[in-house]
Amino acid sequence: MSNDAAGDDSRPVVFDLAPNCTLTDVTEGANYHATVNGVVDYGVFVDVSDAVSGLVHESVLDGQEYAVGDRLIVELEAIKENGDVAFSPAAPTDYRTEAVEHDPEITPVEGLAVGETATVEGEVVQIKQTGGPTIVQLGDETGVVGCAAFAGAGVRAYPELSVGDTVRLRGEAESRDGAIQLEIDTVTILDGEEAATVRDRLADGRAERAAPAEVDPLVEWEAFEEIRTELVEVARLLRQTVLEGRPIRIRHHADGDGMCAAIPVQQALEAFVAEVHGSSDAARHRVKRLPSKAPFYELEDVTRDLNFALEGEARHGHKLPLLLMLDNGSTEEDVPAYRKLAHYDMPVAVIDHHHPDPEAVGDLLDAHVNPYLNGLDYSITTGMMCVELARLIHPEITGDLRHVPAVAGLSDRSSAEAMDDYVELAAEEGYDYDDLGDVGDALDYAAHWLRYRDGEQIVADVLNVGGDAKRHAELVEFLSNRAERDVGRQLDAVRPHVESERLDSGVRFHRVDLENFAHRFTYPAPGTTTGELHDELVREHREPVITVGYGPDFAVLRSDGVRLDIPQMVTELNEELPGAGVSGGGHLVVGSIKFVEGRREDVIDALVEKMGDADLDEELSAATVEN
Repeated sequence: MSNDAAGDDSRPVVFDLAPNCTLTDVTEGANYHATVNGVVDYGVFVDVSDAVSGLVHESVLDGQEYAVGDRLIVELEAIKENGDVAFSPAAPTDYRTEAVEHDPEITPVEGLAVGETATVEGEVVQIKQTGGPTIVQLGDETGVVGCAAFAGAGVRAYPELSVGDTVRLRGEAESRDGAIQLEIDTVTILDGEEAATVRDRLADGRAERAAPAEVDPLVEWEAFEEIRTELVEVARLLRQTVLEGRPIRIRHHADGDGMCAAIPVQQALEAFVAEVHGSSDAARHRVKRLPSKAPFYELEDVTRDLNFALEGEARHGHKLPLLLMLDNGSTEEDVPAYRKLAHYDMPVAVIDHHHPDPEAVGDLLDAHVNPYLNGLDYSITTGMMCVELARLIHPEITGDLRHVPAVAGLSDRSSAEAMDDYVELAAEEGYDYDDLGDVGDALDYAAHWLRYRDGEQIVADVLNVGGDAKRHAELVEFLSNRAERDVGRQLDAVRPHVESERLDSGVRFHRVDLENFAHRFTYPAPGTTTGELHDELVREHREPVITVGYGPDFAVLRSDGVRLDIPQMVTELNEELPGAGVSGGGHLVVGSIKFVEGRREDVIDALVEKMGDADLDEELSAATVEN
C-alpha cells in the first residue's frame, strides 16, 4: 500500500502499521508510530509492527532517554542490505495518523521453497498438539502444509485457532522429515468479506484440482459406460476430500473381489495424498483400510470406526473421515450403521455390486454406485469398477492394475461380457487363466487368516499391486497350494454327507450340515466351503443346481441356473416366521443368512420351498459351467 498522504490535507503524515505489516509496507523517509522494545548502551530498539523493528542509534537521541514500552514517532532512515532498519526520532507538529493495512503477497502451498519467508492463506484442516510445538495443517487450493508454532513444550500455541478457520499465516519455510514446514511468525484469522473471498478462491481452486484424470477405460465395454460416468463423480468426491484435508476410511468385503477393489483405490488415494501434502508419510494418517467379514456394515464395525474417528478428532485434530464402502454396504441391513454415522455428519460413499435396497440406504449416502441401479447385475464386480476408480484418482498406477479386473472377475465367478477382454489384458501382463485363479485363491486364503486386519503389504504382494514381483510369485504359489490342499481336505469331509433332492421346478437341490461334517475354525470358512462344493456339483450335473451349507444359526446359499432373490427371501421369511430373526442378503445367486438357532429347521424348510418357486435361467447356468 502507498504511504502517500491522501486528499487535500497537507499536514504531515505519521503512519500506524498493522501488526502484520512487513518491510514491503514501509518507505524510507516516512514517519511511523513506534514502541520501544529494548534499551541498550548504543541506542533503543523500536517496533513499528510485529515484523518490522530497528535501531534508533544513541548518536541521534540527543540525550533523550526511553524505557521499554514507551511510545514515540520515528523516521525510517534506511533499510540496509542485510535487512537491518535504522530509525531516527521525529517530532512532527499538527500531523495526522494514517493506518496502514498489510496486503501481503500470498504464496500458494505448492510454491513454498525452503529458506524463504512466505505468507499462505487457506483453511485450518487440522491442529495437533505435540510434546513440543503446535502443528497447524493449512490447506489451500494447491495443497496442504504443516505449520509449526512453539509456545512451550506441549503448550498450545494460538489457542484461538480452530479447525475450519480461514487464516493467513506468515513464516519461514523449512525442511522437516522430507517435507516443507512453515515456522509461524504471525497468524491472522480472517473474517467477513475477506474470509469469504478466500473461501470462494479455495472452492474454485479445489474444484479445478479435484477433476479426475482423463483416461480411457482398460477395455471397451458399452454396458459399463454409464457406471464409469458415475465413478468419475466418486473420484471427484474423493480427490476433493483429500484436498480439504479430510481423512478417508475404507471398508471392504474380506474376499478376493473386495481386496481387488480396495487395494488399488487405497494406493491411488495414498499417492494423491502424498502429492497434496508433499509427503508420503501423510498417507499413513489420512487413508485407512479395514476388511469386513460380514456381507453388510455391522454395528460392531461402525462402532469401531466411529470410535477411531472421534479419537482422531480429539487427539490429533483431524476432521471426521469420509467412509468409503467397497463390495459391501448397499442393503437395508447397513441402515442402522449408517444412521449411527449420520449423528456425526460423516459422509459415506458406496461402490458395490450386491443387490441393493436403494430406498433404504439412498438418503444416507453421499454417493452410491451399483450396477443394479443401472439395470445391470453383479457380473460387473466391484473390483472391475474400482480399478477404473483408482485410475481416475491417480492414473500413474495403471501399470500395476491391468491384471486386477480379471482376478476380481474370476474370484466372484463373473459371467460379464468383458471377462474375455480382461483375461486377455491380464495375459499381456504375463498371467494365464490358471495364474489368475491362483492369485484369487491366494487372496481368499490370506483374507481368511488376516481376519480383521488389513495386511497391507501381504495383500499388495499377493495381488502384485505396488509389491515385490518375485515375492508375489513365491507367495501366490505357496498360498494357493495351501488353499487347494485345505479345500480338498474339506470337500473330502463334507462330500459323503451331502443330501440331494429334485425340487418341483426340476432344479437339483443339495444341502450339507457344516456344523457337524466340516472342519471348523480353519480354512475354508463355510462360505468358501459351500462355494467350492457347489462348483463341483455344477460341473458334475451340468444343469440348474442350488447348494446350501448350513450351521446352527446360518446358511450359505449358492445357485446356478436359478435366480434366487435372496434379499426378497429374507424379507418374506421375517414376515412368515416371526421371532426367527432372519437377516442377510447377497446377489441373486450368492448369499448368506442368519437366524435364531432354535428356528433353524423352520427357516431351512421355508427357504427350500421358496427356492423351488424360483425362476430358472439356463443362460446363466451355461455361462458358469463354461467358466
